[in-house]
Amino acid sequence: MTETVEKTATGAILYDKAIINQISEERFSPQGWPHAEALKCRLQASGRGNTMFVGNVPRQFVLRHYMRGGLFGKFVRDSFIFSGADKTRSFMEWRLLDKLSSNNYHVPRPAAARYQQRGTFYTADIITVRIPGVVALSEFIADNDPDDSFWQSVGAAIYKFHAAGVYHADMNAYNLQIDESGTLWMLDFDKGALRPRGPWQQATLARLHRSLRKIINQDPNLHFRAPDWEQLLQGYFSASRSA
Repeated sequence: MTETVEKTATGAILYDKAIINQISEERFSPQGWPHAEALKCRLQASGRGNTMFVGNVPRQFVLRHYMRGGLFGKFVRDSFIFSGADKTRSFMEWRLLDKLSSNNYHVPRPAAARYQQRGTFYTADIITVRIPGVVALSEFIADNDPDDSFWQSVGAAIYKFHAAGVYHADMNAYNLQIDESGTLWMLDFDKGALRPRGPWQQATLARLHRSLRKIINQDPNLHFRAPDWEQLLQGYFSASRSA
């Protein structure tokens, strides 16, 4: 890890010099890149993030502005109470991703994170390295009819994260993504953490199940049925027994 923190006029930027040698405030705006495009998904999630692809091939990045969700987010769009730089959502997610990617977990590699303080509140952004060839699980099952082994592999991959104590606050069919080899990646670790094993593991599985059922209600032709969920659980618990 080559973590560097630079103070700014209103906050600070945390970045990895091995990925981005120099960083500036402009890089946290789409206008600060030669190319920027909004992330699009056929069955768009209603999540908190404002996400853009930035930069040029071969190395592109994902720029995400932290947004509030839920009812409170209708009144306070993107501000959070400031309680220290190390407790900002962007710095916490950057450091969690850095730890996971350094240990070969399938998560985006963090490039830079920023917060801007305004009195007792702050706003935040994060930049990660774009993973080539991934699509959201929701989109994957729209274009493919996965077999039992696929769903079992998804369950086993989720168990690997859970076995390491990796808590994902919003594990849904958009934040789980599939690459061209069928490997599962986990994205968007806002409010994620490392935790001792506990009931949260089953709670995140239940959240994923609700997400899949919700998108099936949007489009009944998507390739997901109750037996697929059973195969996912079989893969999860088989991995737990063989660990």
